[in-house]
Amino acid sequence: MFLGVILVLAGLLLLYYGAEYLVTGSSRLALSMGVRPLVVGLTVVAFATSMPELLVSLFAAVRGASAMAAGNVIGSNIANIGLILGVAALITPVVVARSTLTREVPIMVVASIGLYVVAFDGVLNFLDGLLLFLCLLVFLAYCVVTARDPSVPTGGEVEQVIREASAGRGKNVILVVLGMTGLGVGAELMVRGAVMIATLLGVSEMVIGLSIVAIGTSLPELAASVMSAWKGEMDISVGNVIGSNIFNILFVLGICPMFNPIVIEARALQMDFPVMLAFCVLLIALLTIMLPRLQLDRKRGLLLLGAYCLFVASLFI
Repeated sequence: MFLGVILVLAGLLLLYYGAEYLVTGSSRLALSMGVRPLVVGLTVVAFATSMPELLVSLFAAVRGASAMAAGNVIGSNIANIGLILGVAALITPVVVARSTLTREVPIMVVASIGLYVVAFDGVLNFLDGLLLFLCLLVFLAYCVVTARDPSVPTGGEVEQVIREASAGRGKNVILVVLGMTGLGVGAELMVRGAVMIATLLGVSEMVIGLSIVAIGTSLPELAASVMSAWKGEMDISVGNVIGSNIFNILFVLGICPMFNPIVIEARALQMDFPVMLAFCVLLIALLTIMLPRLQLDRKRGLLLLGAYCLFVASLFI
């Protein structure tokens, strides 16, 4: 038990710092090439912060702990909306662009529903993974088309980051390499430790994936979104969460089944998938029904965070 806890903590530490280096390096490289902040959040930062989910789920699937792989993605997507946007809104009100609500949020919802449909037979096989991955390519093509938008203004903070990034591309490449290395080692340690803990406590791998592992792999998104919100760069903060959810579904659960089929437990189909969709609906409702619209203030952030805490508590009841 003690060894399992040590492995999980060591894995979390490596995942956090590995993702931090990867997010910093990759996002600055993209910004230095003139990509607008929202697209950086939707693609580059989202890809980087989804790497812990990919590696942890991939290691889990290869080791035969496919329930943990699925639970990790579902739990991470729930945490991204409830925990991360909730905490970011508590720090400072998060304003969401209308274009984000009408374009990128629906893509996240459609991807979530699509995952539910292909997983309804209780397994994600090679063809399911290939279909999800092809959908990812379509999403990336959409992002490329909208990547350079001169009509979208950037703040002084972003302009400063672009200037700094352009002057230090070599350093940013090194950060990306270090980040990827840390993520790989951290994912291996975390999966080993989580499997040990689940076995000793008699808790299902799905529950461990939905809670401990999901929160752990969501730490990079939390750090990226909180820091972006703190600096007032709302486009990156919101884009990171939405993009990460899309990548978790289309990229992580697109790649992993190609290596090993992922079994979806009946509990996930009956409870956890509907909860993930409910959080998507809750986010849309908070942005469209409550006044002022298109804004997550502290009250709404507290509501999201409270709903997430109730979800985690329900896992152990």
